[in-house]
Amino acid sequence: MLFITFLVGLVVNFASYVPFGNINLTVVQLTINRNIRDALYFIVSFSIVEFFFTYGIMYFADWFAGQANLNYWLDWVLIAVFLVLAIRTWRNTQQEKYVNYSRRDSIKYGIILGFVNPTQIPFWMICGTYLISHHWIVVGNGALAIFSFGSALGAFLCLLGFAKFSKYLHEKFAFSSKIINHSIAIVFLALAAYHIVKMVIISKH
Repeated sequence: MLFITFLVGLVVNFASYVPFGNINLTVVQLTINRNIRDALYFIVSFSIVEFFFTYGIMYFADWFAGQANLNYWLDWVLIAVFLVLAIRTWRNTQQEKYVNYSRRDSIKYGIILGFVNPTQIPFWMICGTYLISHHWIVVGNGALAIFSFGSALGAFLCLLGFAKFSKYLHEKFAFSSKIINHSIAIVFLALAAYHIVKMVIISKH
């Protein structure tokens, strides 16, 4: 049953990073603008933080569920994150070639985004409750650590897939970094706009 718990964590979190979001788009940007090695440093550091992040959320799932206004404030945090990333990505078009990035920068960036990852809180609140209530995973501190390890590995594999695929497309079709940066920035703006519209609709009700 512990293996099933590990496997569920891996598969579910792998799937959670497939839709476009701030994390996988950052991996694409790092791969294109720098190289896959720097993207890998980011992915590894992010995945390590993901282990502790998932463990903490699942451990305190009952507390999170009792915070009625949590989703409201998470949406505002997401809007801020997407806007900051959009501006940063757009500006990188002009600045990237003048800046030297070290391995430490990629690791630090992965750690920061690992902790500033508000989309995963409601995700695990909903999915975690569902998985526990339907007995898909074992409950307990040791089992939760195994589940979180599977979750971290799932994030690692999914993001590694994004990095590999981005590298392949970049080499195959020779997309310019400028076009890719602008496209990613537009996606970030669109995600911010989506959450703003969502907040407006909620406020009217």
